[in-house]
Amino acid sequence: MKRYGIMGMVLVASVLLLASPAFAQESNNELQKKNQSLVVLACALAMAIAGIGSAVGISMGGIPAAAVTAEKPELFSRALILEMLPMTQTIYAFITSVLLLMGAGLLGGKPTMNLLNPTIGQSAVFVGLMVGLTGLSAINQGMIAGAGITSTGRNPSVAGRAIMFAVMPETIAIFGFLVGLLIMILGLKILG
Repeated sequence: MKRYGIMGMVLVASVLLLASPAFAQESNNELQKKNQSLVVLACALAMAIAGIGSAVGISMGGIPAAAVTAEKPELFSRALILEMLPMTQTIYAFITSVLLLMGAGLLGGKPTMNLLNPTIGQSAVFVGLMVGLTGLSAINQGMIAGAGITSTGRNPSVAGRAIMFAVMPETIAIFGFLVGLLIMILGLKILG
């Protein structure tokens, strides 16, 4: 079921990109506005997809955290650390969004991206999709964090190891974010 939701989002984004009118027929102002609109779409996709992943992951960690701290309140801080781990994927999407908006001149200042390049907006959308989709690793991270919280409730000395296990799915989101950052800096020239 989840797989079809992800494929549906990718399909919708692809249709939006392919259905747009030919850029060559547009004036410079229209092209700039269209590319800025696509940057906004990129930000919305990154935040929405990664945000959903983080929300699901946090809830998967929150359920056992509530149960463990009800019985052992002294384990609250350990459970909280594990529960919060899936939130970082949304932080990567947020940073990506801010950088894209800055590059497009939508947060004030002069655009550093070449908004007259007909493919710049589409490239931004694919960066947003990449960061958002790799952010879905938060769901698996939440499952592992939940198991770690349960284990910590039984044996508090395993909390550190539980954190290490829960951090492993994070690397997927980190790689997606780093590749997105490289594309934004080297390809989209967000830093001018």
